[in-house]
Amino acid sequence: MAMLTRWDPWRELARMQEDLGRVFDDRWSVRSGESVGWTPAVDIYEDEEGLTLRFELAGVEPKDVDIRFENGTLTLKGDRKLEREDKRDNYHRIERQYGSFTRGFSLPATVDAEKIKAESRNGVLVVTLPKKAEAKPKSIQVKVS
Repeated sequence: MAMLTRWDPWRELARMQEDLGRVFDDRWSVRSGESVGWTPAVDIYEDEEGLTLRFELAGVEPKDVDIRFENGTLTLKGDRKLEREDKRDNYHRIERQYGSFTRGFSLPATVDAEKIKAESRNGVLVVTLPKKAEAKPKSIQVKVS
């Protein structure tokens, strides 16, 4: 089954600008740590029971993530904050991306919205989207007479 995701050209343009900035930065340049946005990686798979989305959210607290399912669209929003416990700006390089993110996925009508679950463990958020009972494949046995 084909999954559709919303494409945000501005997010892609901002990511490309950041990547080009990294190429041309000096060896010891310091970035502010504030990103124009980043996109967490996601794995999506489907089986007979439903869909599972696994988001890579290392360093993101579960309380900083908002998951919504409205009008057939699953939306994940959150924020990864740069922690500066030492109160000094002596970083030589900051390569991890920080800031707000949003991901949206159009889902089929077969998803049972009442049974959606989300669980976070070891920096991976797993969102389970079960199929409605009528959408699950049924095996029909043919009787021979």
